[in-house]
Amino acid sequence: MSLVIAAWNVNSINARLPTVLEVLKALDADVICLQELKCEDAKVPREALEDAGYGVASHGQKTYNGVAILSRHRFEEVAARLPGDETDEQARYLEAVIAAPSGPVRVASLYCPNGNPIGSEKFAYKLAWMARLEAHVQGLLALEEPLVLAGDYNIIPRPEDCHDPRAWAGDALFQPESRAAYRRLVHLGLVDAFQQADGRAHQFTFWDYQAGAWQKDHGIRIDHLMLSPQAADRLQDVRIHRAARGLEKPSDHVPILATFQA
Repeated sequence: MSLVIAAWNVNSINARLPTVLEVLKALDADVICLQELKCEDAKVPREALEDAGYGVASHGQKTYNGVAILSRHRFEEVAARLPGDETDEQARYLEAVIAAPSGPVRVASLYCPNGNPIGSEKFAYKLAWMARLEAHVQGLLALEEPLVLAGDYNIIPRPEDCHDPRAWAGDALFQPESRAAYRRLVHLGLVDAFQQADGRAHQFTFWDYQAGAWQKDHGIRIDHLMLSPQAADRLQDVRIHRAARGLEKPSDHVPILATFQA
C-alpha cells in the first residue's frame, strides 16, 4: 500500500470546479493540498468535493488566497494560519495531521506570497512570511515525524527550473533573497521531493496565460513538496500532472504528486 500526496494551485476553485473535479479523479491521490481557492470557507464547494471522496478542511478568504486540504483519511488535527504575526489576515497556511493507514502524517497546504514588485511592501511581506515559515518548520522538524509541506512556494529554486533565467531576472520569484529563503528551509533539513526523486531541468508546474507560454513550454517550477527526513525516507516517486494545463478552462498551475511507501 502507498500514500499519494499532491499539491495544486487551482486559481479559483468555483470558477474552475468542473475542471477541478476532472483533475481530482485523474490524480486519484489520498491527500490533495489546494491553493488560491479565492473564496470564503462558506463558499468552498464541499458537497462536490465530498462526493468525489474527500473530507475537506479549508482556510478561505474572500476573493483572494485561500488554502484547503482534501483527504480520504480522517483528520486528527487541523490548524489554520502561520504563526508569528497575529495581524496577518491573509489565508495562506493550513496544517493537518492525517490518520493514514500506515500511521499519522502531518501535512500543510501553503500559498507563499508572490512578492512583486521588487522593492515594494509586497516583497518585504514575502520575505517576512518566509522567515515565519522557517521558524515554524524548525519546530515541526523537532517532532521527528513524517511531514509534507505542499503548495505554491512562488520561488524558482534553480536556474534550470525556468525556461529562461534572463526572463525572470527582475521577478520576485527568482530574486537571490527569495531563493535564499528556500535554501534555508533545505538547510533546516527539508528535502525537495522533486529534486530527490527526479531533478531534471525544465520540468515545470506553471505556465502563464499570456504570450503562448503553455504552447511554447515557457514555464517555471514553483510548486513544491518539501519533506521532513522521515517522509523523505519513504518517498518512492514524484510526478507532475502536465495534462491538467491542457484542459478546458485550466489553472495556470498543474498538480505535483509524491508517492510514499506505506
